Amino acid sequence: MAIVIVVASIFVLTGVAWAANKILPFRFCPICVGVSGTWIWMLVGMEIGTLPITNYQLPVALLMGGTVVGLAYQLEKRLPAGDDRWQTPLLWKMLFIPTGFFGAYSLLVASRSLSTAAAVLLAVIVAVFFYRGTRVGGPPSKETKTVAELEKKMKQCC
Repeated sequence: MAIVIVVASIFVLTGVAWAANKILPFRFCPICVGVSGTWIWMLVGMEIGTLPITNYQLPVALLMGGTVVGLAYQLEKRLPAGDDRWQTPLLWKMLFIPTGFFGAYSLLVASRSLSTAAAVLLAVIVAVFFYRGTRVGGPPSKETKTVAELEKKMKQCC
C-alpha cells in the first residue's frame, strides 16, 4: 500500500509543479519536485510518527537515492569548463553521489551530526568543482574574456 501512496504523491506533486511552471516567472523540473517533495513529506511523517517507519523507509530511501543521482546529473551539466584534468565529470560523480547517499542515509536514520557532516562535505565538493576558477578582485582571465565575446556575438546573431 505504501508504494501506491508514493506513486500517487509523485503524480500529484509533479502535476502541481507542472501547473505552477505555467504561471510562475521561473521554471523548475516537475518530476524533481514530485520525487523530492514526496520523500520530504514522508520523511517528516516518519519523524513525527504519523507514518510507520517499517512501511515507508524503503520507498523513501529509493526516492532519496534518485534525488541524489538526479542532482548530480543536473549539476554535472553546469560544471565550469576548465583545463584541470583531475576535475572530470566522473570524479565529480564519484565524490558527489556516495557523499549524497551518506547524507540521505543520515537523514533517514535521523542523525543530525551525520547529516551536518554530509552537508558540509557536499558543500566542499561543490565549492571545489564550481568555484575553482573564480578570481576575486583581479582582472578577468583570458577564458572569461573569450566566453564574454562569444556570448555577445551569439546575442547579436539572431
